[in-house]
Amino acid sequence: MSELTELTAVQLVDGYRKGEFSPVDVTRATLDRAGRIQAAVNAFVRLDTDEALAQAGESTQRWRRGEPAGLLDGVPVTVKDIFLLRGGPTLRGSRNTDPQGSWDEDAPSVARLREHGGVFLGRTTTPEFGWKGVTDSPLSGVTRNPYDVSRTAGGSSGGSAAAVALGAGPLSLGTDGGGSVRIPAAFCGIFALKPTYGRVPLYPASAFGTLAHVGPLTRDAADAALMMDVISGPDARDWSALGPVNGSFVDALEGGVRGLRVAYSASLGGQVAVQPAVAAAVRRAVERLAGLGAHVSEADPDFTDPVDAFHTLWFSGAARLTQHFGPHQRELLDPGLREIRDLGARHNALEYLAAVDVRMDLGRRMGLFHESYDILVTPTLPLTAFEAGVEVPARSGHRRWTGWTPFTYPFNLTQQPAATVPVGVDGDGLPVGLQIVAARHRDDLVLRTAHALYTAGAAGVPAPELA
Repeated sequence: MSELTELTAVQLVDGYRKGEFSPVDVTRATLDRAGRIQAAVNAFVRLDTDEALAQAGESTQRWRRGEPAGLLDGVPVTVKDIFLLRGGPTLRGSRNTDPQGSWDEDAPSVARLREHGGVFLGRTTTPEFGWKGVTDSPLSGVTRNPYDVSRTAGGSSGGSAAAVALGAGPLSLGTDGGGSVRIPAAFCGIFALKPTYGRVPLYPASAFGTLAHVGPLTRDAADAALMMDVISGPDARDWSALGPVNGSFVDALEGGVRGLRVAYSASLGGQVAVQPAVAAAVRRAVERLAGLGAHVSEADPDFTDPVDAFHTLWFSGAARLTQHFGPHQRELLDPGLREIRDLGARHNALEYLAAVDVRMDLGRRMGLFHESYDILVTPTLPLTAFEAGVEVPARSGHRRWTGWTPFTYPFNLTQQPAATVPVGVDGDGLPVGLQIVAARHRDDLVLRTAHALYTAGAAGVPAPELA
């Protein structure tokens, strides 16, 4: 039954409909795979075996009656341990979270997945409170890369990316405050989408404010579109969520890229040093877009690195998150998180508002940019996965994770939709990601462009040997 773990969500639903296999078959195979990979990569905080099999059994009965509950009935799903998932504690990677309590509420996106019959396998690892671009925490240890376990899976949705890459569920739910679905997806060779801010509601609200998006990590763009059709839409608990979706993301996949105006920025105007293997793989994929009929131009967005403004907002969020922690609780924090929360606590309101001004100007600049270009394409990251257990690569000179993620966090400031697509591997066999960015509310264009690359055979990487 191991081949069942290699199927996409779209393929699973089709197989259920045809009676080729059941949700119980798939869930057993997927739980087995999850258990076998855990020692190598540490993707999970917890596996809910009994509950998952019970949900799969109920789904199997619905399919036998010809009455599936929704678009994802019987599909195994994993959930980053940031989201509320009723029936167990949401620890958020922190030794400061008390596991006692009722834990009887689902986050909005989790509730939508449950309504559509998703089978919840368990919770995936995160750094403490999702604060950085790699996945390790004092609570759950280090999460490793499926392609080389000496390397990082990225973060902060690293457990989700490793699980999807290794067949431990085709769908995972993550968060992205500065690249946190795109970074690990790029390192682990899968697809991920950071939707337009508010397209997927979030509750409780993130301490990092409107930088934090909710998005899918999946095998391909078609699965992400299917998942988006489920988790998008308003929820009364999130006052900043967008209104109902106009149409279906799955329907928007078709049409290709012919005629789309694509801006290709290899290095954000020379601001970023990109590894040659990464640059070459991304350029080949861009050339394929041109071959598919897109109008490709080399063009850079009009902004300089907004890292100082991002740090002001991000570090202030960390300070707010831990504001009421006493000395003992602060001592339990990840040392890097403790450091940035101390920096954030020193910012005053005027400094914070100055960072907001930078953000607003960046949004204006990107709005004007997209009057000329439908899509912006960049590398997702300037490098492939580096050693596990550290925030920055050795001898890189970077102080914080933002030093090696210059292509991702600017588009959290602007709240634009952005996705990463696997487009090759480097000389060590490590995946390379290409980033697709569109104007706010044009998630459909991001998914359509990515789907065109998959359909043309220009996206995807060999499965990791661990799978």
